[in-house]
Amino acid sequence: MFRGFYTVGSGMIAQQRRTELLANNLANANTPGFKADQSTIRSFPEMYMSSLNANRIPTEKGLNLKGLSPVGELSTGVYMQETLPLFTQGQLRETGLTTDIALVDGVLPINEETGLPGAVFYRLENGNGNEYYTKNGNFMLNPEGYLTNPTGQYVLSANGQRIQLQNDDFQVTSEGVIMDGGTAVATLGVAFAAQPETLSKTGNGLFASEDGNLPNAAVTNGVSFSFQQGYIEGSNVDSARAMTDMLSAYRAFEANQKILQAYDRSMEKAVNEIGRVNG
Repeated sequence: MFRGFYTVGSGMIAQQRRTELLANNLANANTPGFKADQSTIRSFPEMYMSSLNANRIPTEKGLNLKGLSPVGELSTGVYMQETLPLFTQGQLRETGLTTDIALVDGVLPINEETGLPGAVFYRLENGNGNEYYTKNGNFMLNPEGYLTNPTGQYVLSANGQRIQLQNDDFQVTSEGVIMDGGTAVATLGVAFAAQPETLSKTGNGLFASEDGNLPNAAVTNGVSFSFQQGYIEGSNVDSARAMTDMLSAYRAFEANQKILQAYDRSMEKAVNEIGRVNG
């Protein structure tokens, strides 16, 4: 009985966390460059149950031989093991702003270990020199004329340098070359992640690598990409599917809740009636 409480409780916790994940996806359905999170729910190791019995041996003293009879496997509950971002390309949305630059996926090699394609990202740098990565091309110029993202991280060039411009009247070619006043100022820096699922989300559409800086995508074999000025990449959240999945998670939570209430009523009856001693 008590094992049932734990099993049902683990299911409710897993579905609650899944609902929170889906709610966060829906809240960012219009966030530029946002990558939807996916969850994986797995079962705890199952228990193999056996019953203890005794077989009487027809001897003079009538010995009993104890043995185990297999009953079967018993689930011990589920848990949400991990969350992984989905790195598919979001739809491009035209804004007409020169500081909005969409990074468009081209050919991305398939990783042999995971069977999934890699991903390309803009290279960003914060004030402490740490490098971050994003697909959000919604840029702007700060008071010093440096190209930054909305939270103040500097956009890096292919050479790893900050990009400083005279004003927002500049052009970006499909190869990422920034032309300011007819002069090539810099080339937008792009990094390639062969296993993007190993990147960690740090908030505001940023990703960080725990294994050092990612390699330059421009010199990585088999990787191609392009740029579209005046466009931004939208979120890749499928709102209709997210709503359906959220409803499914809510129903699963509700079903576990009803089972938990049934266990509770059974325990109440056991305490108040079965355990009663009649005078």
